[in-house]
Amino acid sequence: MGFLSRYSPHILGITRIIVGLLFLEHGLMKLVGFPAPMGSGALPPLMLVGGVIEVVGGGLVAIGLFSRFAAFICSGMMAVAYFMAHFPRGIYPALNGGDAAILFCFIFLYLAAAGPGAFSVNNK
Repeated sequence: MGFLSRYSPHILGITRIIVGLLFLEHGLMKLVGFPAPMGSGALPPLMLVGGVIEVVGGGLVAIGLFSRFAAFICSGMMAVAYFMAHFPRGIYPALNGGDAAILFCFIFLYLAAAGPGAFSVNNK
C-alpha cells in the first residue's frame, strides 16, 4: 500500500479537519440549536459541559491548534459519554446508539497520538 504513503500527512490533515468539524456541529446543536435544536428546554449540566468541550475541542482540532491535547480531551469525553449514556442501554453499540461515540473516541485518540498532519496552524 505504498502508493498512498506519500499522501499520509495530507490524508491525516483532511481527516482531522472533517472529524473536528463534525464534533463542532454536535456541540453547536447542544449550545445554540444549529443546524437543528437538540431537544426542547434547558439541557442538563453535563450536556452543557459536553457541548462546550465539543465546540472548543472540535474547533481546535479542526484548525490544528493544540490538536493533540484537544483530541485527547475529546477522546476522554466520548469514552465517558459512551459509558454513561449508551452502555447502560445494552452491550451492542449498533443497538444502544453508541457507535458514533466509540468512533469519535478512537479517532480522537489516534489524532492525539499521530499529531495534526498537514494543513494545521501548529504542525508539529
